[in-house]
Amino acid sequence: MINRVRAPVSRRHVIKAAGALVAAPALLRVSSALAAFPDRPVRVVVANSPGGPSDIVARILAAALQEAMGNPFVVENKAGAGGNIGMGLAARADADGYTLLLATNSVSVNVGLYNQLPYDIPKDFTAVADVATSPNTFVVRRDSGINTIKDFVAAAKANPEKFNVSTPPIGTTPQLQAELFKLRESLSGMAGIIFTGGGEALAALLSGTSQLSSGSLPPAHPHIKAGTLKCLVVTGETRWPDLPDVPTMQQEGYKDFVFATDTALLAPAATPPEVVARLEKETRAVLARPEMSERLFKAGFQVRGTDGKTCMTRIAKEVVMFCDIINQAGIKKL
Repeated sequence: MINRVRAPVSRRHVIKAAGALVAAPALLRVSSALAAFPDRPVRVVVANSPGGPSDIVARILAAALQEAMGNPFVVENKAGAGGNIGMGLAARADADGYTLLLATNSVSVNVGLYNQLPYDIPKDFTAVADVATSPNTFVVRRDSGINTIKDFVAAAKANPEKFNVSTPPIGTTPQLQAELFKLRESLSGMAGIIFTGGGEALAALLSGTSQLSSGSLPPAHPHIKAGTLKCLVVTGETRWPDLPDVPTMQQEGYKDFVFATDTALLAPAATPPEVVARLEKETRAVLARPEMSERLFKAGFQVRGTDGKTCMTRIAKEVVMFCDIINQAGIKKL
């Protein structure tokens, strides 16, 4: 008979074993919680009024996520203070995955536009995914005789007192791109006329009050297709699919001139990584569906669908770019 001698059990082994026993239920709870997520409605905050571009994108995405994940995704509009009310609310929400923000470029523009903000992007938010993008435009009346952006520059320099540009409110990407355009082409004497919305800015062009309108694509698109307005350029990264003859600003020689209405899904920064990863996976999966591309395109958007890390990199770059434009243009902080 062989007698086996057991090695003495060290205190370290006892602590390690006890730790494993404690950790196991915790891991099971995390796994169980993730498997159940979401087990109640998820709130998607939109920091703009109902009916606008970000609201439309949010509702399309929320419906798709609700179908995919089996629980309601409810859009909640919290407009005001240039989007700061809604963005601040989302930043302070419980970091449990049940409050998300459908953010636009305002989240990065406002860093340079406001003296005080109710959020700090890297401290308060983590990105789930980039959702969709819609380019901005520079448009003129079809009967203006202007056919290219260079034509407009030549005409405006020849008669600066006769030309102005209409835009949506200060701090919107169309307003900032108009300011950058004026800076690049030394058109400081050309007045910028600020309106309360893109529709009003477009109406000023149609009535002849302004000679150039800087705005987002969706409201201008039907007028372009009808032939009453001519789109000189789009300011996205690529040409718009059903306007194949319209160049981008970069193709017209304006380096790094990319402006758009971008939408991204963000969560409070302390949201558990496994919940963020689940939301990222599901969001990118629904955005990859052909029917989603079709629905978003009809609303004037193209799918981005990039991951959270890529999304945060884009936002960080935009913060620097927008701050620089605001400073160069001498726009007074709010």
